Amino acid sequence: MILRLFQVTTRPGKEAEFSRFFHEVAIPLMNTTDGIVSVLPGAARVDSPREFAFVMVWRDLDALKAFVGEDYTTPHIDPAEDALVESRSIRHYDLAEI
Repeated sequence: MILRLFQVTTRPGKEAEFSRFFHEVAIPLMNTTDGIVSVLPGAARVDSPREFAFVMVWRDLDALKAFVGEDYTTPHIDPAEDALVESRSIRHYDLAEI
């Protein structure tokens, strides 16, 4: 399984608008995406009001690529969030057995 860590920093002043997008669009989308085993959304905190994140566990690399395309190392974003986001990062890990 693949662990995918997606982090976003919003543009200044766009926190509330991105928060609505995050809760109303992004979380429901991730929760219904085929190939995702687990989704842990991270909403902004008082000490970091512009930062949001997703930790996703994907069944396998093929499932991830089916959602984002062959270039899975580039952050996949919804066009609606582009004007709200200052920066984004993506990291991938093999899920370790516990």
